[in-house]
Amino acid sequence: METPKETVLCRDLGVIDYAECWALQQRLFDGLLEAKARHDGQAAQYLLLCEHPAVYTLGKSGHAENMLVTEDFLKAQGASFYHIDRGGDITFHGPGQLVGYPILDLEKEGIGLREYIHSIEESIIRTVADYGIRAGRVAGAAGVWITEGPLRKIAAIGVRSSRYITMHGFALNVNTDLKWFGYINPCGFTDRGVASIAGETGRPTDMAEVKSRFVKHFEEIMNIEIKIEKDYAYRKTLGTQAPG
Repeated sequence: METPKETVLCRDLGVIDYAECWALQQRLFDGLLEAKARHDGQAAQYLLLCEHPAVYTLGKSGHAENMLVTEDFLKAQGASFYHIDRGGDITFHGPGQLVGYPILDLEKEGIGLREYIHSIEESIIRTVADYGIRAGRVAGAAGVWITEGPLRKIAAIGVRSSRYITMHGFALNVNTDLKWFGYINPCGFTDRGVASIAGETGRPTDMAEVKSRFVKHFEEIMNIEIKIEKDYAYRKTLGTQAPG
């Protein structure tokens, strides 16, 4: 008899402030941790999809010198800046970029953290392949890269896990204005560029279609069932506590 697939609820948050989304992530993450401590195997797992207004985030293993301008300069450009608790260095989130935050229990999925990151990468590799873009991995550097021609990153990945519960996730450049990456050494690299789906194909890309394609590939690779949630009333109850 085939084992039933784990169900993951997908919430499409649209464009949402980074601090507000972080508060939601943290609440869902803490809830899943608490449920696990109670041995509650019925607690929901989530995939949050969104775009953010311009914001830079620096991971706990990052280096401040990889931000090439001051925080005051970024604020003058309309961008925010946060130190956060994921792995990785500095990265940018902004309009035209698909950001995904899976809040999962990897023990339920039967995989470890390395395989989980590999699964996110593979889902993105297959998503961009749907647009005729050949991408892959680079040894020693998380994320998804285009290796034909100058090496450039099309998606960044940074996660946090505790007791196999995950938060944070990935950022895939779809229609992103790549000028924002000029203010940083993306993910700490000084000798590698960045790319987007629109930049590689030469035309704007439908974000809803990219979301749909990613969800399909992530569902297949993780061997889960993703259900799209329609009720967003919970957003009204969120605070805007700064990430920490």
